[in-house]
Amino acid sequence: MDWFTGTIVYLLLWWLALFCVLPIGTRPVVEADPAAGGWRGAPAQAQLGRKLVGTTILAAVLWLGAYALIASELVSFRDGWFAYEGPAGGRPVGGGAQN
Repeated sequence: MDWFTGTIVYLLLWWLALFCVLPIGTRPVVEADPAAGGWRGAPAQAQLGRKLVGTTILAAVLWLGAYALIASELVSFRDGWFAYEGPAGGRPVGGGAQN
């Protein structure tokens, strides 16, 4: 995996982890006043800093797992069960010599 692919995979895992971490520890406002702009589903203390740090750590652990899986070639799209044979079933497509 090159650096660009690794960065994209990390960003995708980070967003996934963020949406998994956001609801953890969230408690609603006990008595919200809608007239004052309050909403009963809004969190009393969002603790976004903690959640961003937790998200970053979780994404790093998931990324290391994904990197280890890809580097080990346990799952490969070049050969094995997941190999892509192409539309011609493994034969060259176009430009090949005709018999």
